[in-house]
Amino acid sequence: MIAVVASNNKNKIVEIKTFLKDVFEDVKSLKDMDINIDIEETGTTFFENALIKAKTISQITNMPAIADDSGLCVDILDGAPGVYSARFAGEPCNDYNNNQKLLKILEEKHAITKEERAAHFTSCIVLYYPDGKYFVGQGSVDGTILFKYQGNGGFGYDPLFYCYELNKTFAEITLDEKNTVSHRARALLDLLKKL
Repeated sequence: MIAVVASNNKNKIVEIKTFLKDVFEDVKSLKDMDINIDIEETGTTFFENALIKAKTISQITNMPAIADDSGLCVDILDGAPGVYSARFAGEPCNDYNNNQKLLKILEEKHAITKEERAAHFTSCIVLYYPDGKYFVGQGSVDGTILFKYQGNGGFGYDPLFYCYELNKTFAEITLDEKNTVSHRARALLDLLKKL
């Protein structure tokens, strides 16, 4: 059976394929399926957004669809940027603008200790079948927001997110290391347990 990932984010697709290679004979991206759609994420939670995306793609393709909604949640900001992580700084949406806005807000809040800059990445993954049945996996990883970029890898907030378990930022680790602790990896493992 083939499944479709409701995303064009290459990094997410690689991560998801790695975990689901034993469940599906192939995992395709939207681009592989020649689907060009911008699904409006109207949910207020990671679960709601993941469900909207997975259900939409499953209905279009009549195939199982996997969608992830994830983001960075900073304690002192009441969980922001949260579900708005990708669009935190508004248009144009890009990692640099999002990271700069986050640093500026934390500076304005005078957040200087690692406790005041405490954050976690969280992920919710939904696997939705054409018959309406679905499974949900959730995961998170704790850390703190640094004052400046550290590392050249990763994407999004990775250069600012210092992971306590690895004593490095997500931009300083290999994909194998990331797959041991990342929020998405943990959500995928949670999903696999339920399948």
